[in-house]
Amino acid sequence: MEDFLSGKKHIHFIGIGGSGMYPLAQILHSKGYYLTGSDNNETETLKAVRAMGIPVYMGQRAENIEGADLIVHTAAIMADNPELIAAKASGVPVIERSVLLGLVTSWYNKAVCVSGTHGKTTTSSMLTHIFLAEGIDLSAVIGGKLKAIGGSGIAGTSDIMVCEACEFVDTFLKLYPNISIILNIDHDHLDYFKTMDNLRSSFTKFCNNTTDILVYNGDDENTCLAVSSSSFGGRKVTFGWSEGNDFYPVNIQKLSDFETTFDLMSKNGFVEKITICVPGKHNVLNATAACAAALTMGCSNEALVKGLKAFWGAGRRFERLEEIDGITVADDYAHHPTEIGATLRTAKSMSFKRVWAVHQPFTYSRTATLLDEFADVLSIADKTVLTEIMGSREKNTYNIYSKDLAEKIEGCVWFPTFDEVAQYVADNAERGDLIITLGCGDVYKVANLIIEKLKNK
Repeated sequence: MEDFLSGKKHIHFIGIGGSGMYPLAQILHSKGYYLTGSDNNETETLKAVRAMGIPVYMGQRAENIEGADLIVHTAAIMADNPELIAAKASGVPVIERSVLLGLVTSWYNKAVCVSGTHGKTTTSSMLTHIFLAEGIDLSAVIGGKLKAIGGSGIAGTSDIMVCEACEFVDTFLKLYPNISIILNIDHDHLDYFKTMDNLRSSFTKFCNNTTDILVYNGDDENTCLAVSSSSFGGRKVTFGWSEGNDFYPVNIQKLSDFETTFDLMSKNGFVEKITICVPGKHNVLNATAACAAALTMGCSNEALVKGLKAFWGAGRRFERLEEIDGITVADDYAHHPTEIGATLRTAKSMSFKRVWAVHQPFTYSRTATLLDEFADVLSIADKTVLTEIMGSREKNTYNIYSKDLAEKIEGCVWFPTFDEVAQYVADNAERGDLIITLGCGDVYKVANLIIEKLKNK
C-alpha cells in the first residue's frame, strides 16, 4: 500500500484521547514521529498522552493544526468541526483513523486481527495477556482499557501486533492481517450493510485479505459461509463448542460468580486445564478462540494458563465498579441484543438477589430494527430502566423512542435525564442487588451517578 507517512515528520491527531487514537499515537511516537493532538474532554488517556511528551490542545480550533504535515481524525469528528474544516482547507493530507491503522498493521509480520460481531475486545485482551505471559513485547490496539497494558494500547518491539478489526462501514477491510480471527457474524450495522448477505460478503473479503492463518468459529453458520466463499489459501483453524472443531472446551465448571474452569481439547486430545476470571459461558468460547490462535502461533501451554488466569476483564466488559451497602454496581459495553442477552443471563446465574438492567439504546436504526429482540433480552433482568436513545451519527427519521421499547417490557420505566435514571435506581435498589449499566454510548456516567447517590443515602 501507499506509505503516506513517508517524509512526514509532524502528525496531528484530532481527538487524540479516543480509545482508538491513543494506541496509534503510542506506536507512532515510539517510531520517532513528532505528534500533537487535540480533544474536548480531559480524561485519564489524555494524561497518558501528555506523559509521553505529546502536546495536547483542549478544544478544537483551526490554529491547532499549524505546522502539521499529516492530520488524522476519528470517524466521530463531525463534518462541521472547525479543526477538521481547517485541516481539509489547508492542503495538508487528511486521513481517517482507520486508514492509519491499516498502514500500521502492515508494519508487522504477525498482525493478529480479531473480528466478529461480539467478543472482539475480550478476545483481543485475552490474547494480549497470553502473549505477555509468553514474554513477547507486542503492540496492541484494543477497543477497551486493559489494566495489564495501562490503557487501550501498547507499542512493543516484536513483530507481533494484536488489533481489533471492526466491520462497521467496512473498516476492517483497510487492515493487513497475517492472522485473522472471526468470532461470529450476527445481524448488526444493517443501517450500513442492509442485508446479511452484504455483511457476510464483507467478512469474505476480510478472509481474502488475510495472508497466513484464519482462526474461525466452526459452529457459526454465517462465519462458515463467509469463509467457504473466500479464496483464502492459508492455514485454517476452527474453534467452537463441538468436537468437530480443531479446538473446543469440555468439563466446564463454574467455581464462583467470576471464575470458571474448563478442559481445552484439540483433535489430538486434551491440551490444558484453563481457568478464566471473567463470568459467562460466552467467555469460555472467547478464551477458546484466544487459545487456538496463540497455540497456532507457537505459544506454550504455560502461557495460556498464566495469561488467562491473570485476565480479570477489560474496561466496560462486565466491569465491577463498586459495592455500596451490599449493592453491587457494574458496567458493560453490550449494545446488541445478543450481547445484552449473554450479559444478563450471566448476571442472573450469579448469587445476586435481583438484577437491574440500566440500558441506553444506541442509534435509532438499531433500536427500530431490533426492537422486539431488545425487549426480549432486557426482560431477562428483574428490573429494567431505560435512558433516552443515543442517536450518535443519526437523526431520528425512524420515529422511535425509548418509551416504545419500555412498553414492550413488563415493569420497565424510562427517564429523559441520566440524573433521573440514577435517582430512581438508587432509591429502589436493595442489599443483594446487582445494578449493571448496558450500552456503548456514555451510559457509564449513569453508573457513576448511581454510585454517588448510593453513597449519599
